[in-house]
Amino acid sequence: MSTREVAVGAYREALPVLSVSAAGGLFAGVVLGGMEAELRAIPGLLLVVPALLAIRGNVYGSLGARLASALHQGLVEPRVSLGDRRVRAAVAAAISNGLAMSLFAAIVGSFLVLLQGRAVSPLALIGVALIAGLISGVVLTTAVVTVVFVGYRRGLDPDALAGPVVTTTGDVVGLATMLFAARTVIALGLAGGGGGA
Repeated sequence: MSTREVAVGAYREALPVLSVSAAGGLFAGVVLGGMEAELRAIPGLLLVVPALLAIRGNVYGSLGARLASALHQGLVEPRVSLGDRRVRAAVAAAISNGLAMSLFAAIVGSFLVLLQGRAVSPLALIGVALIAGLISGVVLTTAVVTVVFVGYRRGLDPDALAGPVVTTTGDVVGLATMLFAARTVIALGLAGGGGGA
């Protein structure tokens, strides 16, 4: 197979997924635009949004790459199964890393807002980060594992699929779960209620 044939094949596999990724990114922007009230109610929330979205991409992109490598090397069977010890370990590591880094981002974000001399509720930011991190972690894990294994079984390169799927799903699900988490935190009375994020 020539270099050109490999490039054309990769382009054909990735183009539909990248198109969906672009549409998903636009939808995520619409969700963020609709979070004005929550961003005002929880000072510092806008500061941590990029960090929390980046965490989703990095952690679950790594999960996709790890599973794809295990499939290519024949270390796991090409069927979706959490019965496999390696798959279970990769999923558990991804979710726990996602939660730990979300907590870290919320704590650092609170500290940075305080350094700017503004009022902040660290508990509100931590609540949003952990609630959104847990829900989006479960959804992203399901999406990544399904896409990698189903794509591999259908003869597609899981490496070409995992990145765009994680990017799109991470942005859309990440912002949707942050909106839900922010509303939950506000309803529980944990928000600082200051002006501006």
